Amino acid sequence: MIIFEKMKWFCVYILVTVCCCSRLFGQDNDLKLAKQFSANGEQQKAIDIYQKLYKQDNEKYFTDYFNILLGLKKFDEAVNISKKMIRKHPGDTQYIILLGSAYGQQGTIEKANELYDGLIKNLPADQNEIAVLAAQFYQNSNIDYAIKVFQQGRNVLHNNTLFSYELINLYRYKRDKEALTEEYLNFLPANPSFLNQAENALSAIYDGAADYDILKLALLKKIQKDPQQTLFAELLTWQYLQQKEFDQALNQAIALSRRQNDNGGNIFELCRTLTANEAYDAAIRGYEFIVSKGKDKELYIPSKIELIDTKNIQITSGKYTNDELISLEKDYTDLLNEFGKNGGTAFAMQKLANLQAFKLHNLKSAQKLLEEAINLPDIKPNQLASCKLDLGDVLLLTNQPWDATLLYSQVEKDFSNTSIGQDAKYRNAKLAYYTGDFTWAKGQLDVLKAATSQLIANDALNLSLLISDNIHADSSGAALKLYARADLQIFAETPSKALKILDSIDIKYPGNALTDDILMARARLQIQQKDYAGAVPLLKKIADEHSFSLWADDAVFMLGDLYENHLNNKDQAKTYYQKIITDYAGSLWINEARKRFRLLRGDKNDVPS
Repeated sequence: MIIFEKMKWFCVYILVTVCCCSRLFGQDNDLKLAKQFSANGEQQKAIDIYQKLYKQDNEKYFTDYFNILLGLKKFDEAVNISKKMIRKHPGDTQYIILLGSAYGQQGTIEKANELYDGLIKNLPADQNEIAVLAAQFYQNSNIDYAIKVFQQGRNVLHNNTLFSYELINLYRYKRDKEALTEEYLNFLPANPSFLNQAENALSAIYDGAADYDILKLALLKKIQKDPQQTLFAELLTWQYLQQKEFDQALNQAIALSRRQNDNGGNIFELCRTLTANEAYDAAIRGYEFIVSKGKDKELYIPSKIELIDTKNIQITSGKYTNDELISLEKDYTDLLNEFGKNGGTAFAMQKLANLQAFKLHNLKSAQKLLEEAINLPDIKPNQLASCKLDLGDVLLLTNQPWDATLLYSQVEKDFSNTSIGQDAKYRNAKLAYYTGDFTWAKGQLDVLKAATSQLIANDALNLSLLISDNIHADSSGAALKLYARADLQIFAETPSKALKILDSIDIKYPGNALTDDILMARARLQIQQKDYAGAVPLLKKIADEHSFSLWADDAVFMLGDLYENHLNNKDQAKTYYQKIITDYAGSLWINEARKRFRLLRGDKNDVPS
């Protein structure tokens, strides 16, 4: 009897389980079918199924049924089922928010806001519940009330630092610049590690000077109220940088350094940024400030070196006088006299030698200095290789090609499969080109077309094509040999000699195939002498009359670069960058042209200055 009773109850249990499973399986199928009807635009069929499911389990299928009611503008029914759920679950705020959503879509905004304001008015003093309520508003795409919940939560909990991270994300989503600015300034003092994130976020949302002025005014108020908070001063320096107010940025950094009596580390890094932005005068002033702190400071030597290097860049990047070059030479000489010639100053020796060789054309002094550098016992391997390559260049210019190729070959062997090794191989190939050994040069250049350095690969490809095109037109290569001699003078930065040779090519070899090559050489000479406007017609002639030549895409890209960086015509620059994109899809300049075009067009960039 007992066994029979147990069997009976077991059968009942199995029957009930099977029924429940069948019901659930049927509901799942109905739900899939309803979603399919909805996707196919058969809304009435979908709502009939959702209604049936809702009646079977009004809590599980409430959201699906509610959403389709709103979609079909059946607002009264959406309001009714929301009210039923509120009566059933009076403490569950999600149904109140959904009722407000139904009111809002129905057009009765006042009723919706009354419900929402009631939730905020009765906000509990519980941080977790506040966060949950804000999340419910956010999930219903009500960003404004999610923000209000967090703001009221601060009042209820008497803590103005709570929910900063959440509010920052909401303000970023809304692109509320002023609120985001204030919130970051509220958040950062206790969380200084987020400074870079704040700078990136603000630069992404700000559109121009007016937006940065919001930040500047807010920061000045904060600094006046709390002058000891250095983070605000750092952020103000960054703000000046974004506005390209470089002197103001440096002034702010110097004031902060004086207040902290530090070693000037922040100014040192700022000066690197200033140099990269071609604000040379400000960078020089910054390095001079660090140097003035005294020889016993750890940044004295690096700052003195960077100071002279910045002067070097400033002088040689523009039109300069011989007196300026001699003054710069003296600065380097004084530096070497102060700190001696050793591994730590080898790079200064190298820079001085380059100045002497290519600007002052004192090849003898340059050779002697580089020979001293490569014989230093404590010079670093990469520095040694670089000095050997430069010494090879000087030996080439003093008509010692065998000694030059020996040095190039040493570096190529010691640094095989590296960028510096590829540079050595390229210089060896160019030496062969300069001296008229075109067959050997082309063999080396063809290998370098696959170099990891895009610049070397591009230069190798161009020179290889130059050789093959002209040897094909003139097997003796007589005109090309003369052109190569002119090219060597361009490399030596002796423009008058280069022009004299270029002028003689058409006279000695009329009908040669070097027309576009000579145009490019002349353009390079104009650029070398900082006559950017003079280079434009030469490059345009290549682009217009030799659009399928070796130098066509280079000429177009160079025009874009000149208009962007030297002739202050961004629209023209954009035109030439776009021409690379549309007409020269196979050009090695395509990626750089695309990047520059997008920046000039005003596309947002998350990379801070």
